[in-house]
Amino acid sequence: MGLDFTVIPQYMDIILWGALWTILITLGAAVVSFVGGIVLAVIALYGPTPVRLPFRIFSFLFMGTPLLLQLFLIYFGLVQIGIDVPAFMAGIIGLGLHFAVYNSELFQTGILAVDTGQIEAARTLGLSRMQALRKVVVPQAIRDVIPPIGNNMIALLKDSALVSVIGVSELTLSAQRAIGSTYRPFEFYVLVAVIYYIINIFMEAAQRRIERRVQASR
Repeated sequence: MGLDFTVIPQYMDIILWGALWTILITLGAAVVSFVGGIVLAVIALYGPTPVRLPFRIFSFLFMGTPLLLQLFLIYFGLVQIGIDVPAFMAGIIGLGLHFAVYNSELFQTGILAVDTGQIEAARTLGLSRMQALRKVVVPQAIRDVIPPIGNNMIALLKDSALVSVIGVSELTLSAQRAIGSTYRPFEFYVLVAVIYYIINIFMEAAQRRIERRVQASR
């Protein structure tokens, strides 16, 4: 009995592969959540009612139900209607859409904070409403909400562990497989916690760098 960290080196390749999959899932879901958040925000604020209503229902459902349930519906549920989504893609889609809804709320706040006079000025220069949004309003909104968006991305990293339940061999599931062979849960879970923390440090550093560049460009 007792702790024995000497079992870790022989399973490091499995753990590191799991860490790589975690990073890939986080990056893919981050892109989906960022782009999806902008699209949802623009539709919620400026879309016609027949289009805006379904998207509001979609946002309400994703905000009002657990992420784990959403992953189950995408991976296990869609296959029953003929849509077979691979586990890795299901993880990216589920995480991405879940956080896109929350990012949308932030983007809406940022868009509404932009002076409406800038839209009017852009329209007088010959830009259409969508061009004014794309070239004038949305870029400013993005700059204003970078800090909370960055916080959402860190939360996304932590929630990526949930994709293990649909069979994606990310960091947590890789550790569980190593534990199944060694019966050493404490050692491997400590290792996983350290790796998550290291990834988190790099993400926070990237966020601070982006914020400094944005502040310098103002």
